[in-house]
Amino acid sequence: MTDATTPNSPIDQVSERFLEQYLELMPTAATFMGVEGHDHELPDFSPNGFEGLLELHRRALAEARAIAPGSPREEVAQDAFVERLGLEVENLEAGVPQSQLNALTSIPAEIRQVFDLMPTASESDWERIAIRLNQVGTTLDGYRDTVLDQAGQGRVSAVRQLNDLATRIASWTGAEGDDFFAGLAARAPEGPVKASVEAAAGSARKAYDQFGQWVTAEVAPRGRARDAVGREIYELASRNFLGAAVDLDETYAWGWQELARIDAEMQTIAASLNGGDRSINAAAELLDNDPARKIHGKEAFRDWMQQLADAAVNELAGEHFDIPDAIRTIECMIAPTSDGSIYYTGPSEDLTTRPGRMWWAVPNGIEDFATWREVTTVYHEGVPGHHLQVAQTMLRGETLNRWQRIGCWVSGHGEGWALYAERLMEELGYLEEPGARLGMLDAQGFRAARVIVDIGMHLELEIPRDNPLGFRPGERWNAELGFEFLRAYSRMETEFLRAELNRYLGWPGQAPSYKVGERIWLQAREEVRARRGASFDLRGFHREALDLGSIGLDPLRRALARL
Repeated sequence: MTDATTPNSPIDQVSERFLEQYLELMPTAATFMGVEGHDHELPDFSPNGFEGLLELHRRALAEARAIAPGSPREEVAQDAFVERLGLEVENLEAGVPQSQLNALTSIPAEIRQVFDLMPTASESDWERIAIRLNQVGTTLDGYRDTVLDQAGQGRVSAVRQLNDLATRIASWTGAEGDDFFAGLAARAPEGPVKASVEAAAGSARKAYDQFGQWVTAEVAPRGRARDAVGREIYELASRNFLGAAVDLDETYAWGWQELARIDAEMQTIAASLNGGDRSINAAAELLDNDPARKIHGKEAFRDWMQQLADAAVNELAGEHFDIPDAIRTIECMIAPTSDGSIYYTGPSEDLTTRPGRMWWAVPNGIEDFATWREVTTVYHEGVPGHHLQVAQTMLRGETLNRWQRIGCWVSGHGEGWALYAERLMEELGYLEEPGARLGMLDAQGFRAARVIVDIGMHLELEIPRDNPLGFRPGERWNAELGFEFLRAYSRMETEFLRAELNRYLGWPGQAPSYKVGERIWLQAREEVRARRGASFDLRGFHREALDLGSIGLDPLRRALARL
């Protein structure tokens, strides 16, 4: 895929060669990246498959470290590549991707979700879907061997996560909810290919049923009773998600102060809405019941999101951001699942086959949507959030190699930017309406609460005796206190919060990457502002920072210091 305009230094060659070999081993990653040619394959998740993946990373990492970069651009490319692959080697050696089972992000979820992004326009597209569906059983069998191999080394997920995964699988197969596979097959065009897809979907459903039953019967009894992963594993997870090493104890203390600050701001807005009453819950109830801030029906809500996303692109382009025509399209989608998640998927590599998409997996039975809560969500997932960040990176073929453009994603950089984008929209005057501003702060407070809960639970820290919120001083974090805290400082449905808690416990270090990532983005901006003084230009800073591509936050700060 390299062309004449693509950088071709030694580090670029190593990076692009690694990407090609990686996609051969991980064809699902190719689909997520929008790379054609691998949609008929699934990865080998057996122990041998993971050993091959580890060897690839070790070899490419050694090659990259041996290179002497010849320019600042090459220094950035090397720094980004070495940081990411070094951490992936650490993760694979620690057995993290091999053994970590949870409902949202582990390998069973990855396999299922890849079918959401496969092309469906032609009969040949559906033939590839059928081929891939028929491989699900073999792939899950290989992964069973890996799980057992890791269990033999004492690496088993917590029983809470194993049970949650089994429940989620039941929701995909129709045992406890909609049948995802039947729904997929129903969309196939009439004719011989439909029969092939239906048979393959039945095979995949059966494989998932069996895998879910095996998790319940064979793995869960061996699961850890303890939810916390401990400091050693958590520090690795934090570095992995942030691309930066942070002082976890200082970050935990900062989370308390940040939540208290946001809570005070929300009380002030609540008083303006409630005639002086500072109750945030009362203000939220008032806004939820306002007909002017409510939309009925999934399709109508999707259309509202689309209109807001399109308006943001049109108004910000050329004024506050450089947004090329090729990336001005974002598509708002109702996801085919119903787990309540909201997420973004990037465009295809050619920027035409598949646009960037904002997905909402609306829970069953939900038909009414409060728009005041979701204005900031559209900015987070769309522009100036993930869509601008991801799609702009894909356009920078003259300065970023292919691995940098499509193969690198750092949660702290990406989610931190998206949360920074929400705050930036307030700075730019787009959240002056009290309800929309309260919604943004509510989301920010939720992310701050996650910093406290995630670090606190996994490190089993003591709740500060002088914490500014007066919550359970001196007690030690566990899952029950985590849920109590989320209920106290998050205005969300109980079942959603239960799912969130399980997410944190099963995916350590990821949830804080939003708020901590935003913190580092803000610090980086102020460092550049201080260096440049009166010549600092916000629009120029955004362009230069995003032109670096997705990158660990420590490498980001080093790269910005070179500009």
